[in-house]
Amino acid sequence: MTEYVTRAGLRIAGALAEFVENQALPETGVSADALWAGLAQLLTNFAPRNAALLARRNDLQAKLDAWHKANPGPIADMPGYQAFLREIGYLVPEPAPFQIGTQNVDPEIATMAGPQLVVPALNDRFALNAANARWGSLYDALYGTDALDAPPAQPGGYDAARGAAVIARAKAFLDEAVPLASGKWADLGDPCAGIAIADPAQYAGRSKKGRLFRRHGLHIEVIFDSKHPIGRDDPSGIADVILESALTAIIDLEDSVAAVDAQDKVLGYTNWLGLMRGDLAASFDKGGKIVSRCADPDRIFTAPDGSTLVLPGRSLLFVRNVGHLMTNPAVLMAGGPEAPEGILDALFTALCALHDLRGHDLNGLDPLRNSRAGSIYIVKPKQHGPEECAFTNDLFDAVEDILGLPRHTIKVGLMDEERRTSANLAACIHAVKDRIVFINTGFLDRTGDEMHTAMQAGPMIRKGEMKSANWIAAYEARNVGIGLACGLSGRAQIGKGMWAAPDRMADMMAQKIAHPQSGANTAWVPSPTAATLHALHYHRCDVFAVQKEVARQETPGLDPLLTIPVTPVGHGWSAEEIAQELENNTQGILGYVVRWIDQGIGCSKVPDIHDIGLMEDRATLRISAQHIANWLHHGVVSAEQVDAAFAKMAAKVDGQNAGDPLYEKLTPDSIAYRAARALVFAGLAQPNGYTEPLLHEFRLAKKAAG
Repeated sequence: MTEYVTRAGLRIAGALAEFVENQALPETGVSADALWAGLAQLLTNFAPRNAALLARRNDLQAKLDAWHKANPGPIADMPGYQAFLREIGYLVPEPAPFQIGTQNVDPEIATMAGPQLVVPALNDRFALNAANARWGSLYDALYGTDALDAPPAQPGGYDAARGAAVIARAKAFLDEAVPLASGKWADLGDPCAGIAIADPAQYAGRSKKGRLFRRHGLHIEVIFDSKHPIGRDDPSGIADVILESALTAIIDLEDSVAAVDAQDKVLGYTNWLGLMRGDLAASFDKGGKIVSRCADPDRIFTAPDGSTLVLPGRSLLFVRNVGHLMTNPAVLMAGGPEAPEGILDALFTALCALHDLRGHDLNGLDPLRNSRAGSIYIVKPKQHGPEECAFTNDLFDAVEDILGLPRHTIKVGLMDEERRTSANLAACIHAVKDRIVFINTGFLDRTGDEMHTAMQAGPMIRKGEMKSANWIAAYEARNVGIGLACGLSGRAQIGKGMWAAPDRMADMMAQKIAHPQSGANTAWVPSPTAATLHALHYHRCDVFAVQKEVARQETPGLDPLLTIPVTPVGHGWSAEEIAQELENNTQGILGYVVRWIDQGIGCSKVPDIHDIGLMEDRATLRISAQHIANWLHHGVVSAEQVDAAFAKMAAKVDGQNAGDPLYEKLTPDSIAYRAARALVFAGLAQPNGYTEPLLHEFRLAKKAAG
């Protein structure tokens, strides 16, 4: 049972009160009385508005359901459909042309282009890995992945043949990114004699063992060390090539975590506070040895003019709060209802970030700063339309007032992942125009919302066909085009989604260059290694030059965006195709949910039906659950077929997890199995098709059961 204490008329979970008062508040200049009184006022002012926005979602969905029941199938009258959407307020008028006014934005967000990591806040080691992923070894990234087109490394220590292929590939990259005045990097002689590059402006400085270069705003450090095991056999003593990799990272309290109570929330807040203070540390067992990890220091170079050049040693960190939907028992309001979790996140994550803004000095050392521009970066997901964005803007205003911060210190990253947001994107940006630093597409959540919004229209196309649907292409292009029209270039990030297969780096290298080529100055990657490899794309593609070209192109209109991906009358799928789709979805649901419910793992590499490891989170779960719910509702599959697929795939998931000592087998009576079934059979009733209400319910039941 959770123990509560009373503060300013609120009941606060003891663990949260202890964290706030004894860890987060000291050295911020904010008193405990002011903080709790501020929270009480926040909840008084914003909890009713939050509830009204959720009721508005439900009202719109009811009207959409009725319209699609009366007009089933693909949209036959697009002008009439859009008129209906405007009549009910789903579509709002476009704002007059405007430019965002965001100020005090760090260059990693505003003027640089590079990879972005997303990691769960509840795992201190992962959080530190992300913070330290600013710099990565190209040699290591190539040696250990299939990104290198060469035979895999042979077991038993260092494989010299594989190493030679790595070195050749890395030097070929240097020839492309930092060409020499004459000859190739493979033919470079003694570096002490000097390195003449074709464009001297690319030379950025030197360290004790390295030479620093710059291309498209990203740094490359070539390490020379003739005593190093690699450098001693290299003709010019090159021991490694270090790339500036993950410029930014998102410490996630949302889709990638299983946080259902005060205990979980405090763990996430504690890790975020440690990152903002610069003192987060993690120890773990690696190969029988205890390894400790902390935040990397800044990197010091001597600039070409002899001055000292300091480059950040860590990724610039965002924190992703939860959306508007869920409440959390960490705080109980007057009368007993749980507080909206998004309001709690806004206040407590900003409070933690005060330590960064105050320049917290750790043990007399130079502080490990996050934002050198003096901003707090919060990503706000799962917002539906400009009303909800305006709510977030007002909420952040109020948090700034409680913490004594200048207006718009808190910046917002807007996830363009819900249909009503992408259809009204300019109006959403306008609602947060003086604090926005980020718009990002999320294919899976956006697809889940597409399915639930038009649930009554008919059977959705197969999940694998979604990526080639017309609405997806329009959605991705509009995110860039509208962002550029609103002035985000040079002031904010325009982002793209995750590469979900961390073991398939060759495929990533072939496909993910499309993101910078589309004009996106960041895109999500699943690991620090993937960030180093994806950085190669930003050396090859000058994103800001691409943005200038894209800005001159016509942005797709609403017609393709609002084209619903349902099949015509008579779907035409064979029994085998239906079974394949059903088993693919049920296996993915079970494989993810069993870890979420039983072990509290919100994101991990989960084997798919073909035993390929994919990064799964609640967004992938939402689309799989909604897809089966849609087919079940329209009679493509029966309840008996769904249950048979769950039973068959439970055995497969059990086998895939046989090596996990913490794994509990799936049985029809197990809490995880019942949660997975509920996500499908109660899928139509879930608000906007979200998985959180059921996941929280069953996870809390699992915790209560011990």
